[in-house]
Amino acid sequence: MRKFLTGLILIPLGVLFIVFAFANRHPVTVTFDPFDANDRMATVTLPLFILIIAVAIFGVVAGSVATWFGQRHWRHMVRRYETDARAARVELADLRSRWESRDAQRLPELTRRVG
Repeated sequence: MRKFLTGLILIPLGVLFIVFAFANRHPVTVTFDPFDANDRMATVTLPLFILIIAVAIFGVVAGSVATWFGQRHWRHMVRRYETDARAARVELADLRSRWESRDAQRLPELTRRVG
């Protein structure tokens, strides 16, 4: 069922992408120098659909990086909690082994007052 739904979505998107590419294949010139638009070293001529797709990919990557950096606090907390949980598991295993061995060796009462 999942493959069917994926095909149901990806096939129309692929057709739409191809139609978009054919409709926007005329070349455009992009300049990276805001002060001299005629500078050949800072201009690129490419089809419009490539420019739009490249900008969309750049936006997705930039958004992903920003999100990754924004979530570093949560990743740090998860690492700290995992460390605490690991220590608690070790302590629990120790307490269980002490509890199970209490019949063989009588442990001193923990509630007994000294003095």
